[in-house]
Amino acid sequence: MLNPWRMAPHRRDGFLLAAACFFIGITFGIFSESTGLSLGKASALSLLTFTGASQFAAVSVVAGGGTTAAAVGGAVLIGARNALYGPVVSPLLHGGRFRRALGAHFVIDETTAMASVQEDADTAGDAFWFTGLWLFVFWNVGTVLGVLAGGAFDDPGALGLDAAFPAAFVAMLAPHLRTRPGWVTAIGGGAIALVAVPTTAAGVPMLLGALAILPGLWVGRRSGGSVPRDQSAGSAP
Repeated sequence: MLNPWRMAPHRRDGFLLAAACFFIGITFGIFSESTGLSLGKASALSLLTFTGASQFAAVSVVAGGGTTAAAVGGAVLIGARNALYGPVVSPLLHGGRFRRALGAHFVIDETTAMASVQEDADTAGDAFWFTGLWLFVFWNVGTVLGVLAGGAFDDPGALGLDAAFPAAFVAMLAPHLRTRPGWVTAIGGGAIALVAVPTTAAGVPMLLGALAILPGLWVGRRSGGSVPRDQSAGSAP
């Protein structure tokens, strides 16, 4: 039987982190089922997208009656942050093209966080792959169980699952509010949202709100680009 407490510390931590994401996967499955997505479509999102924030974003836009373009655009915009993890993870992805392509699929907040805190490259690489593989399993099994369980609830919204998506974004936003560029971006994005939500289609406010990054970048360059000292990755996959 698999015993996390007998694993190497980096494997134990990666396994427990992946296991915790199992419950978020269930939430995503229930949420998907409540918006009318079939088991096949929800599973395809988890298998092929495998980044929780983007998945919740896409399903939320669909649930709100938004267009496919808005759903995909918002999901891609959110998922684009994973590209910033490339310089951290790339040196750990040894092997041929297939292995590196598979590794790229696992470049998410959790795997990057686990790899980046290790003391040597070998341990970091093992932490990345071990966390990624287990998280992929837990996330996809959770999605399936969530979709199957979702049909048992007359009103899944009564469980408060609709709060999972905005709560994840609040958690990701909080560390950035320690800097002036973060404040400028947050205030600008909030102002755009206040105007766009009642006047545009679902999903469009998310895309328009991204424009607030521009004044934030401008302020960051003028102030020297201060960055929080203890900021760490930590959203759903």
